[in-house]
Amino acid sequence: MTMTDKGPKALKMRREIGLIGGVALVSGTMIGSGIFMSPQFVMGYVGSPGASLVIWAFSGVVAMFAALSYAELGTIIQESGGEFIYILRIYGSCPAFFAAITFVVVVKPFGIAAMAISIAEYALTPFYNGCQPPDLVVKCVAAVAILVVAIVNILNSRIAVRIQVVFLVAKVLVLTFIVIGGIVKLVQSGSVIVEHLKVENAFKGTQYSLSTLGMSVYQGLWSYAGWYNLNYVTEELKRPEVNLPRAVVIAISLVTGLYLLVNVSYLTVMTPKELMSSSAVAVTWGNKVLGSWGWTMSVAAALSAFGSLNGTFFSGGRVCFVAAREGHLPDILAMAHVRRLTPSPALIFTTVVSLLVLIPGDFQSIVNFFSFTAWFFYGITLSGLVYLKIKKPELPRPYKVPIILPILVIIVAIFLVLAPILDNPQIEYLYVSLFILSGAIVYVPFIHFKLCPGLLTKLTVFLQLLLEVAPTEKNL
Repeated sequence: MTMTDKGPKALKMRREIGLIGGVALVSGTMIGSGIFMSPQFVMGYVGSPGASLVIWAFSGVVAMFAALSYAELGTIIQESGGEFIYILRIYGSCPAFFAAITFVVVVKPFGIAAMAISIAEYALTPFYNGCQPPDLVVKCVAAVAILVVAIVNILNSRIAVRIQVVFLVAKVLVLTFIVIGGIVKLVQSGSVIVEHLKVENAFKGTQYSLSTLGMSVYQGLWSYAGWYNLNYVTEELKRPEVNLPRAVVIAISLVTGLYLLVNVSYLTVMTPKELMSSSAVAVTWGNKVLGSWGWTMSVAAALSAFGSLNGTFFSGGRVCFVAAREGHLPDILAMAHVRRLTPSPALIFTTVVSLLVLIPGDFQSIVNFFSFTAWFFYGITLSGLVYLKIKKPELPRPYKVPIILPILVIIVAIFLVLAPILDNPQIEYLYVSLFILSGAIVYVPFIHFKLCPGLLTKLTVFLQLLLEVAPTEKNL
């Protein structure tokens, strides 16, 4: 049975996600490894505490503007798939295919691998006190984390959403504890410890080059990654025209406030030099504030990143699923398990690609190249919203944003894509670009001309029987 011949037995994904689940999916994914890993990189790039806090606030505003713009898109085109489905409906098949390849093979797997690495580094810190854990051990623990999350999501979507809610509550409590710890330390130590936060000192040593600003924003926005997650699962969201905009406003406001307070807490306990030299800033904070109990911050950070990994995996598999359903990837990836109603083939494929990406990668380079490719397509997607506002104002819109919001985010996206390349070109950016463009080798014969060898059909039938999956139809 092929995707063009669904018949009456085609399956539908259940609408399992309400407002609380939506808030948990967005904020629970955003609050992950970033706030525990990125502060030292943001500070290292911009060089001063004041500039660092500006970057964190700016990143929150960009995430909010982008998420609100996506919310309007999600209420106009109420289909799962995020950037892929929006580009497909607005610009057509060819650019949508490149978006699919980029998110399925680069953006989502890179994001999953980076989160898994951060989980492993924090989980191993108590066992390698004072030194870096071996790279092989980090990669093995990261692989285990990916496999655990994959199994949960493949077995039951409802359990995956509930895990997201539980971990969100735990993460908010951990970040609140860090904020309170910073306040207590400030009261105990007086104003000397925060000399570097005074207005006259806060911006000393700031780096203003395009490359350093671009890289610092990359790291800041990495910590807000997840603002787009509900757009990948719109068909599984209850009342998307209401819950989509509400969820992103609640989630991003909560996260931005917490992030700023947590960074201030870090800076009340550590000097900028200590923060920049820390390999695990939350652990360094824990050692200074909690003493012998500092290791608990390693556990908290690892669990926080695990919740974020779960949310990323939940949404990431849906991009692959929807792209296949639209005929841009093999049919098997658009099928769901006949009893569990989870897109298990797409999730298995995402797992395999993420494990392959994990082998050569390190956290900082993964974040930079993830951001470079992701923001290119975020900009294209938002240009589609601007087009719809100007050319098709008659389309029904349960939710609207001022046109200035997507335009401002498009300007940021252009800066993030071009600034690091122009100011500090690296060959890796060329490799990523060539890889994306190489998708034309697949698109022209197999998507445009519909060439489908018989071997692929036989393989699809075999995998369908092996995995107990069946074709699906849209849940609109």
